[in-house]
Amino acid sequence: MTDYPDTGIDVASIDKALTTTRAVRLRLDLERPVDDQIIYDCIDIAEQAPSGGNQGSRRWVVVRDPAVKARIAELYMATGGEFMLGARDKIAGTGHPQERVMQSAAHLAEHLAEVPAIVIPTIIGVHDGSGRPGLFDSVIQSVWSFCVALRARGLGTAWTTAILGKRDELREVLGVPDGNTQIAMIPVAWYTGTDFTTAPRYPAREITYLDRYAHTWESGPSDPPRLADGPGTVVEVDIKAPTSEVWKLVTDIGFGARFSDEFTGARWVDEDDGTPGGPRLGAQFIGANTHPAIGEWEVPCFVHRYVEGKEFGWCTSDPDDPGARWRFEVASIAGSTRLRYSVIIGPGPSGISAAIASMPDKEPRILFRRIEEHRANMQRVVDGIKAELHWEPEPDRANPIFE
Repeated sequence: MTDYPDTGIDVASIDKALTTTRAVRLRLDLERPVDDQIIYDCIDIAEQAPSGGNQGSRRWVVVRDPAVKARIAELYMATGGEFMLGARDKIAGTGHPQERVMQSAAHLAEHLAEVPAIVIPTIIGVHDGSGRPGLFDSVIQSVWSFCVALRARGLGTAWTTAILGKRDELREVLGVPDGNTQIAMIPVAWYTGTDFTTAPRYPAREITYLDRYAHTWESGPSDPPRLADGPGTVVEVDIKAPTSEVWKLVTDIGFGARFSDEFTGARWVDEDDGTPGGPRLGAQFIGANTHPAIGEWEVPCFVHRYVEGKEFGWCTSDPDDPGARWRFEVASIAGSTRLRYSVIIGPGPSGISAAIASMPDKEPRILFRRIEEHRANMQRVVDGIKAELHWEPEPDRANPIFE
């Protein structure tokens, strides 16, 4: 456990506020008034956020006037609300991964004019699109601080940007001068209930790369890195195809052999009762491989992670001391399917164990070289899956929530 210096800050409370500040829409209390001073206090906190050049260029518009809120609600409905309502009604009761999100988003669109306060953060200046540090890096962290400060006081927020599709109309409604940029729209209200929790997210070790992109470590790493640290890598690709179609290919254990320079094929092992092998938890298959420095070999593989339509993972050689652990993950992302393919080498013996044993002083170099070989082949496989399935939606299917 890390020992932190005494800063006089309650770390647990800060962490709770940061990890439970959710987008609140269904649970906004539309009846309870929000005092202006609370919003002022939270803006004072937000204004302590870093700003490019230390220039105080953020300006905050707090809307309470019912007529102005009604006009903003009309603009929001026109830019995103109508889509949200249609998506909610279309996928209601289907179990679609976006069902709850669209229910919540549609609720906000229907009731935006009733929210006690709508906050529009703006900044002096216009983004020039050059890619240089500019407006957004001087305001986004401030608005997030604003949302967290409100959460700590019992109020909910939702960061929305759909209305910016009618930025000029919103500018006119609010009287924002030319040369200023509106960044987001934040509804503010007390929230109902108290059971905010952390959201499902990847652990840091699976999405944080040390020194080079896509290099992961299950532990450590040591100095110098060792096989025992669990070196790994990951590749990801977004595919314009239904998740069900991607899932069919990732669970076809021989498909990747068409693209990999090393993996040459696989076959399922029948169950003891004669049941044909197939993708399921506990199933076994035999993978065939070739490598210029090793030759040809086969390795037993054991399915140790399996969630229908979402996750398919296996370990090699020995389920209790695997030589490697491989995993496909499939998720619906804004009308596409995100395919993630990862591997962790070890802790058990594998094809590189003999090389490490004969040249222990070169273990880090051997590990990095092997990781790069794996990553190159994994990239070929996911690119092959994408090429097999990628399609552009028909005009009547252009709405991403329905794909």
